[in-house]
Amino acid sequence: MAADSFVFKEFEVIQSNCAMKVGTDAVLLGAWFNVSQAGNVLDIGTGTGILAIMAAQRSHSFIDAIEIDEEAYRQALDNCKKSKWSDRIAVYHTSLQEYVPAASKKYDVIVSNPPYFSNSLQAASEPRTMARHTCSLNFEELIDGTALLLKLDGTFGTILPIKEAESFTAIAKRYGLYASHITYVKTTCTKPAKRVLLQFGFQKISPEEGTLIIEDEAKNDDCEMKQRVYSDEYKKLTCSFYLGF
Repeated sequence: MAADSFVFKEFEVIQSNCAMKVGTDAVLLGAWFNVSQAGNVLDIGTGTGILAIMAAQRSHSFIDAIEIDEEAYRQALDNCKKSKWSDRIAVYHTSLQEYVPAASKKYDVIVSNPPYFSNSLQAASEPRTMARHTCSLNFEELIDGTALLLKLDGTFGTILPIKEAESFTAIAKRYGLYASHITYVKTTCTKPAKRVLLQFGFQKISPEEGTLIIEDEAKNDDCEMKQRVYSDEYKKLTCSFYLGF
């Protein structure tokens, strides 16, 4: 069972009322996507607010975060207000479909850790179903909304399982969004990639590709206690956030 809170180096995320708890996917995406030059950022489906807070820590950007589930919205709002960057984060209780026609600006960076289950057995609770499945926001709706809200020189970042990333990339092309950076995420060097970090933009270029390995398999094999030993590249990426690095 996940803890009710997750403590990072510079902030804490309370997650007791959120269907989707803080996980490796969110931390990877929050540490990976580029916000260094962004004036404003949009976090779609903020959940606990973790991506919005991570973006604020890593930049001087102003961040808007939207969340459809009321309990998650209230928790994200509270988490963001308690962070040291509260003056640069605004949280809204709305769906992307409702937000697009009401938005008064476009964004330098848009980020989303989206629902991606479509044909699997749905979770028992409605909030968890919305958070994990595409029934409330499918890929086409996410990409359509992103294309409408993103500046012409802006970027969109996300993380997906390998299979879903293929269909997502194909849909994005139909809306004029092309992958510019692709990072495959592997637990160890000998295991197949389970996730892929993706950055899109309107410019059609050859994407930069790479691989991120989370655990050092050789060191783990030598460890008598079988404690997880993280790779140097994973620690470098996430060291501004995780307490243990």
